[in-house]
Amino acid sequence: MTTEPTATASILSGEPLDVAILGAGISGIGAAHYLTVEHPGRRFAILESRDTIGGTWDLFKYPGIRSDSDLHTFGYEFKPWTDPQAIADAPRILDYLREAVADDDLESKIAFNRRVVSADWSDDEQLWTLTVQHYDTGESSEVKARWVFAGTGYYNYAEGFTPEFPGTDSFAGQIIHPQHWPEDLDYRGKKVVVIGSGATAVTLVPSMAGDAAHVTMLQRTPTYVIPLPRKDPIANTMKTVLGDKRGFALSRQKNIWQQKFFYSFCQSHPKLARKVIRSTNAALLPRDFDIDTHFNPPYDPWDQRLCVVPDGDLFRALKKGTASIATGRIKTFVENGIELEDGTVLEADIVVTATGLNLQMFGGLELHRNGEPIALRDTIAYRGAMLSGVPNWTLAIGYTNSSWTLKIGLLCEYLCRILTHMDEGGFTSVEAIPDPGMETRPLLDFGAGYVKRALDRLPKQGVAEPWTMTMAVAADVKQLRNGEVDDRFLNYRKATEKAPETVDA
Repeated sequence: MTTEPTATASILSGEPLDVAILGAGISGIGAAHYLTVEHPGRRFAILESRDTIGGTWDLFKYPGIRSDSDLHTFGYEFKPWTDPQAIADAPRILDYLREAVADDDLESKIAFNRRVVSADWSDDEQLWTLTVQHYDTGESSEVKARWVFAGTGYYNYAEGFTPEFPGTDSFAGQIIHPQHWPEDLDYRGKKVVVIGSGATAVTLVPSMAGDAAHVTMLQRTPTYVIPLPRKDPIANTMKTVLGDKRGFALSRQKNIWQQKFFYSFCQSHPKLARKVIRSTNAALLPRDFDIDTHFNPPYDPWDQRLCVVPDGDLFRALKKGTASIATGRIKTFVENGIELEDGTVLEADIVVTATGLNLQMFGGLELHRNGEPIALRDTIAYRGAMLSGVPNWTLAIGYTNSSWTLKIGLLCEYLCRILTHMDEGGFTSVEAIPDPGMETRPLLDFGAGYVKRALDRLPKQGVAEPWTMTMAVAADVKQLRNGEVDDRFLNYRKATEKAPETVDA
């Protein structure tokens, strides 16, 4: 999918945009749908830094890339997921997103190769000025917008996280990060070591095991891994019997409750949950498999995100012997592989560093107000949707313990309700203002390494509503779908009124 240069120019020229959407991934396309339906008269555009839609699902090219949650909840509420695969691969997800773009005639609203590198809010103009870098021409331009929806996710799409391993210069093979996967990589008949134990690693290992001579997953710390059917038989039956629309809606609710139940079960009964997960693992592994070493995380279930393997493919590869797991710390790379601290040498022709991603808010753009920089660490998230001291800006971060898109849909609904309230009151801006000295805590209460590495650069959240970053659908239905849009923490302003004093967090 491409956009002609003349179309791109027409989107971004003339009067200020009512809404500038950053990113044409699953969040940005969802926001565009809600604006199209709820505010058809509004002028909006999607600014996408790459030359195609899809975000994560087009960027990553490594073998087997797929969702790690079901598409009945990861898909949009407004667009039924009709494919029989529930845990779906990237090409199917991309087809779904392309259909969503076509359904709402969004092609002409997307400006490709346009990356917003800075954004400056003017209290006098009541507008955002976006500085846009043109990746196709090398030029830059300015775009004015009344509101910004930051659908950029929270990963650094330019580079992933790779620790500094000693001895890499001595290794005779290839070292690859999944974020920069060579499309022409031939790993047939080669020995592969995948460093990591997260979602990317458990996807790569069984996907490569069929063609490689052998694949070893090298983990420093085990992760909880659970099998789920790639095809959801109950959901597919519902869609067959009730039709796509109604069957999808019921399947979505079923899976939301399943996710909620399992997460709550893990949080309230961690010892029992641990026993259930490990018993499931043991049933799928060879009898002599060292489960106490390789599937024995030192933390409780859902202190970090669980890994899903469709149809137990990782366990099948381990049982078949085409893959194995090594648990230990790396001492050094050697010419023919990796030496662990216990002296074990894992032979490898290719090493894949599935060691995680770097967290980056808003695609790394510089945020300003009246020319003065805004430090994100000094802001506080309001309803998980806005940031204190940042007018007319939607923070689009999905769930870490459930399907990302479940929250994005609710955030889009909330944005549309805010815009309606502003229309009715004749307001030009709205800003969330916390009480002075309000107690705060980290934005993401999550033990993942990529979160811990970035905590000092992230906004914060409060300890009570509406300043909490909730990770539960029911709580966000209350806050975002049904919550007030004019409570005492929101300061609405008309163009003729003076801006409020900002409050230090």
